[in-house]
Amino acid sequence: MSRLPKLKPLLLSTALSVVFCYPALSTGVYANDISIFSEMATAQPIYAKHGMVSSQEAIASQIGVDILKQGGNAVDAAVAVGYALAVTLPRAGNIGGGGFMLVHLAEQNKTIAIDYRETAPSKAHKDIFLDEQGNAVDKLSREHGLAVGVPGTVLGFELALEKYGTMDLKQVIAPAIKLAKEGILVTSDLSNSLSGLKSRIAQWPSSAKIFYRPDGSDFQVNDLLKQPELAHSLSLIADKGSKGFYYGETAEKIVAAVKDAGGVMSLQDLANYKVVEREPVRGQYRGYEIVSMPPPSSGGIHIIEMLNVLEKFPIDQLGHNTANTLHLMAETMKYAYADRSEFLGDPDFVKVPVKQLISRDYATSIANKIAINKTTPSSEIKPGKLAGYESDQTTHYSVIDQWGNAVANTYTLNFSYGSGLVAEGTGILLNNEMDDFSVKPGTPNGYGLIGGDANAVQGNKRPLSSMSPTIVMKDGKPFIVTGSPGGSRIINITLQIIMNVIDHKLNIAEATAAARIHHQWQPDFIWAEHTLNRDTISLLEAKGHQVKTQESIGSTQSIMVTEQGIFGASDPRRAGSAAIGH
Repeated sequence: MSRLPKLKPLLLSTALSVVFCYPALSTGVYANDISIFSEMATAQPIYAKHGMVSSQEAIASQIGVDILKQGGNAVDAAVAVGYALAVTLPRAGNIGGGGFMLVHLAEQNKTIAIDYRETAPSKAHKDIFLDEQGNAVDKLSREHGLAVGVPGTVLGFELALEKYGTMDLKQVIAPAIKLAKEGILVTSDLSNSLSGLKSRIAQWPSSAKIFYRPDGSDFQVNDLLKQPELAHSLSLIADKGSKGFYYGETAEKIVAAVKDAGGVMSLQDLANYKVVEREPVRGQYRGYEIVSMPPPSSGGIHIIEMLNVLEKFPIDQLGHNTANTLHLMAETMKYAYADRSEFLGDPDFVKVPVKQLISRDYATSIANKIAINKTTPSSEIKPGKLAGYESDQTTHYSVIDQWGNAVANTYTLNFSYGSGLVAEGTGILLNNEMDDFSVKPGTPNGYGLIGGDANAVQGNKRPLSSMSPTIVMKDGKPFIVTGSPGGSRIINITLQIIMNVIDHKLNIAEATAAARIHHQWQPDFIWAEHTLNRDTISLLEAKGHQVKTQESIGSTQSIMVTEQGIFGASDPRRAGSAAIGH
């Protein structure tokens, strides 16, 4: 079968959206603008022959596909998508934040992990967010100049493009500049998010003048949003490369904005920022190779740790989203997140016991503690004895080109719209990534995650992240390219995409649409999408779980490569997302 058969529009549903999808169209897009119906009908992925881009915003996906059509490779397209999202998805797409990029080069059969995570300013220290009594002050790490980490996106994209791309920067950034200059039509998704977060954004006059009308009222659907200052900042990058961001006019304006807001970032901090290429973490699961992001991401390690544990159980026989399967997953999640709280941090500052955490012997010791018929309270689960909530508004995109090169990229401002602060005169939203440090060991961050000394604030250090760009390999070639926003839930979301495909044989659209759960050790309950079967929830409760339901968990952007071709699925939990191929 070279193509999916032509079908009538299929009604696809998830925890948040109903989706009409024409699966036979090679440039098909999920159009999701109406509300929940039921968990999942028969879901069909988008088909492509030569390449695919799956991102959270349709215009950006199309820009990436256009780059592929022009002969660019997956890295060229990924950088173009990243810059476009800075314009079209301002709550998460960015040049004022940072992230992780996983690049697979088909010809060399090599995968590289590019760490362009933000760093703490050099003057930051472990008590920077505490008051005189030693208590954590949330506002300082979330809506203040001290919240802003040194951005890494621009230098990360430059390194990726120069080393692994084929096009020049001016080519791939041009669509983003045009969008910022000429404007984008405000979607319902953008209008709602700006309105809902007005208190954080509009407290900064430099932000209010961009994201709200001159009279202070909200933008409405189909209003034209122009961002000329952002276009200028992007043009400086196009002309001067990363020096157009980390030095000169833009750098001076960023530092001035941060200091005016009470921060300690300096021009030297920007000039000293470095991207780090790291070796990915690798594991095996039922004959497939899992390749993911190493620290300072906690995602790759704990995905592999959990898969190692779950491989000890006959998940395929227990069934998809049954109480027994979900129970085993939730119990496994507890142990992984307990380990995360103790051992994970910036590997340039702390020794992370990677080999022990992803060892099969360690997984066996965890599996032996898990009972099929009852839960172990989180209070009884401690981090392993080993030697030595990031925002929903992160965004992920996946790219595959005609040569088999692949990119999984996840980047973020942390909270939606980051700190809410636009550096005056630049159009650049600044992150509040410093909240991802352990503000005070044992104190939950903005997403309920507890951390220890390994992730304490320190100058020039990278905060721990849950971002988990991941590539699953089959016979040495990319099989699944995936990732998600979702803060502390990212790791478990990515885990479930992998298990849905490998254990339960779902196609990539079905794997995407299926109801999800999340457990992060503390607090001790399962979050479940409200489409999960009520009887299943009752069975989980009978085993001792406390279950809380919510509308949606994450927004995966995934691609699966099969003998029949390339298939993509953009998560309809978020309006405006699109998987587009050619």
